[in-house]
Order: sequence, then structure tokens, then C-alpha cells
Amino acid sequence: MNFAAVETSGEWCSVALWADGEIDALERRAGHRHGELVLPMLERLLARRGLHAGRLDAVAFGAGPGAFTGLRIACGVAQGLALARGIPVLGVSTLEAVAEESGARRVLVCLDARMREVYYAALERAAEGWREAIEAQCVAPGSAPLPEGGGWYGCGTGFEVYREALRERFGESLAGVSAQAHPSAVAVARLAAPRLAAGQGGDAALAAPRYLRDKVALTKQERETKR
Repeated sequence: MNFAAVETSGEWCSVALWADGEIDALERRAGHRHGELVLPMLERLLARRGLHAGRLDAVAFGAGPGAFTGLRIACGVAQGLALARGIPVLGVSTLEAVAEESGARRVLVCLDARMREVYYAALERAAEGWREAIEAQCVAPGSAPLPEGGGWYGCGTGFEVYREALRERFGESLAGVSAQAHPSAVAVARLAAPRLAAGQGGDAALAAPRYLRDKVALTKQERETKR
């Protein structure tokens, strides 16, 4: 099975190629240039592996949560590649991708969601993949639901932006923190491979990002209230 993976939900533009069980990838900090960079990076990766896009069997993408524009870019690229070739698309949670990237077994993922909130989930590795101990949600750092027990590893940009609030909130539950952990196309590919093999890919026309909230900025009144 050959498939491409695209992840553009945050600061990084990341693409990966799964070719019969082997993964090759390219990644770079993109700022706001994801739309400009992602297709040339994917084309370069295909050329490096000696593959043509016509030989792809599916496309996976980081479905969110994350930056609204970045999620739309990843979804649009996946749909464009898949619709032209009649192949399935699979969206993968960016929170699961961060957990997969961490290498830990119990992960508190907190990604900076702006507006003084984080995209948050508590994830535990299970035999079939990642299990949500606390479901994905958009929440203020000081109100994040507490996980049961200890040994949780904190990952994601939320632990950089809201360092003190999250450390105070989770307290002794935290076994360590990696604020630099981010979703990558490699992690998306690893999570997607067994799901695609099981036939979980869907119609490209129905693919959609997972935003978790529908606002991109606070109103002036809301900003004043949250001070």
C-alpha cells in the first residue's frame, strides 16, 4: 500500500509517504506559507522515492483541531489528490498525532488554541491505538478536566504558552513535559496505516476538518471580560 500524509495544522508544514511499510518525510517551519510549500514538498518526496502520485492508494491528513487555515489546506490537498484518482481519504486527529509523536503511553495533549484556550485531550495507548481517557475539547488551561492517576506526560504548545497555569492545574499528575512536541505527517501516517488497511478510508468529497470551535477571535467585549 502506498499513501501520502499531510499535516499543516500548526507552525510546521509536514508531508510523509508510506510506501509498502516504509516511511519517508519532509518537514519545515512554514509560518503562514503552508499553501505555498505543501504540494512542492510532496512532489519532491514522491520524486525522491521514485513514485508518481497516480500510484497512491489513499491520502491521510491531520484533521484537527488546529489553526483553521492550516486544517483547510491539509483537507483540500487530500481531497484534490484523492478526487482526481478515485482513492479514499482518512482524517487523523492532530491530538492523537502529538501523542504518537511523544513515545509515551499516557499523554496530556494541550495545543495552543489562542483566545486563552487550549485544544486538550488525555490519551492512553491501547492495543488498538489511542484511547481517549478525556475527550478532545477546547478549554481554558485552568479548567482542563483532571485525568485519573499519575504518570501523564504533557505535550504540545499549550505547555509553552500556558506553562504555569497547566503545571499548576495538573500538578503531580505530570511525569514530564515536552512543549515542543507537535503533530507530524509521520505520526499521521503511522496512525493511518492500520486504519486504511482495515478499509476505514472514506469518500474524499466528504472529508472535513475537525475544528472543535467555530470562532477565530474574541470580540472586544470578550477580551475585556477575560482580563
